[in-house]
Amino acid sequence: MLCLSKRSGSSLLLRSTSHLRGDARAALSSCSSSFSDPDRVVVTSGNRTLHSRAGNDLLRGSFRDQERVLSPNFRCFSDASGDNTRPHLDRNFLAQLWVSDMKRLKEREKRYGKASTKQREGDYYEQSSLAQSDETHYEPTLQQPPVSQSMSGPLKPKTSDEAKIATLLARSNLLITRDIEWANLVLGFEQENRYAVVDVCYPEAPVGSIREQSHVIMRQLLRTRRPFVASITDALGNELFRVRRPFWWITSSIYAEIDGEEIGVVHRRWHLWRRIYDLYLGNEQFAVVENPGFWNWTFTVKDADGEVLAQVDRDWRGFGFEILTDAGQYVIRFGKSDDAFKSGPAKMVEELNVKRPLTLSERAVVVALAISLDNDYFSRHGGWGIPFMAVGE
Repeated sequence: MLCLSKRSGSSLLLRSTSHLRGDARAALSSCSSSFSDPDRVVVTSGNRTLHSRAGNDLLRGSFRDQERVLSPNFRCFSDASGDNTRPHLDRNFLAQLWVSDMKRLKEREKRYGKASTKQREGDYYEQSSLAQSDETHYEPTLQQPPVSQSMSGPLKPKTSDEAKIATLLARSNLLITRDIEWANLVLGFEQENRYAVVDVCYPEAPVGSIREQSHVIMRQLLRTRRPFVASITDALGNELFRVRRPFWWITSSIYAEIDGEEIGVVHRRWHLWRRIYDLYLGNEQFAVVENPGFWNWTFTVKDADGEVLAQVDRDWRGFGFEILTDAGQYVIRFGKSDDAFKSGPAKMVEELNVKRPLTLSERAVVVALAISLDNDYFSRHGGWGIPFMAVGE
C-alpha cells in the first residue's frame, strides 16, 4: 500500500508539471501571435489553449522572413522598417558628405578670405549637421576694432570721404608690417607688396590691410620704379582709399585717392644723400619731411614752423629679416591716444607729442608717405636671389 501510494503521488506530480509546461507554452504562443498575426483565431477552453496548425506555420515563417530582412538593414545602420528611400550611412555616403563640406569651406575662403575667416575648421565642422540633407551656410562674424582716439575736434569727419576712412585712421599709432615674399627671396621674382595694418591698442587683430596691384612684367623690368596702385582696406575687406604711384625716373610721387578723387600727394625732392618729401593736401602744402639719410630710419613730419605733426619710424626686425627679406615694419605715430582705450601693452607705448592732431585726410597722405618710403629706400634693388638694401642714391 505504501509503495502504491508513492507511485500514484509521483505520477500525479509529473502530470501537474506537464500541465504547467503546457500552459506556459500556450501563453507564450498566444503572446507572440498577437504581434505576428492579428487575424489569428485562438480558442481557449478551461486550462487548455488550442492553436491552428496554419497559424503556427505562419508564425514560424514570419520570424524567418524578419530575420532575412532585418539583418542587412542593421549592417547598413538603417532602421528595421525596410524603407529603402532613406540614405544609408555607409562609406560612400560619408565620403560624399565630406566632399560637400570641403567644397563649402573653399567657397567661404574665396568669399571672405583666410584671415576672414576667424573661425577654425574644427568649429566649422562642429556646426555642420549629418542629419540634414540641405546645406546650411554659416556667415563669419567679423568686427572692426574700435578707434583709439575720439572722433571730435580735428578728427571729426567733415566730408563723406573722411567719414569713410575714420574707422582706420582715427588712431594714435599704426603698425604697418610687410609680408615676406618667398619668390623674391629665393628666385628673385618680384611680387606684389602686401602689408598688414595693426592698431597698437588692439594688437590681437588687424584693423586693415594694404595690397599692391601692378603688372607682372613691369615689376620684373622696372623693379622699384614700376607704376602701381595699392588698395587700403579695413578689417572687413572694404576698400577705404587708394594710393597711386606712377612710373618715375629721378624723383617719385604718390597720390592718395578716395573713390577716384585725389585728396593729397607726396612729392620726393632730389638730394644726394638726404631724404626730403613734401606733403600736400589738395594744392596746399601742410608738412615736410627732412631726413639726414644714411642709417637714420626716423622720418618726422613737420609743419612750416618746424613743429612735429607726425612721425614714421622704420623698425629693426632682426639681422635675418633685414638682410634676406623685404619684410619691413613701420610705425606711424599720430599723437596721444585716449586713456580709456589704453590697456595691456599699449600702456608702455611711448606717445608722440604733436603740435596739433592731423585731420583724417592728412593722415591718409602720411600713410601714402610710408608706402613710398618702403619702395624708395627699403626694398631689394639687386634681386635675382642676391638681395641687398640700398641706403641712398
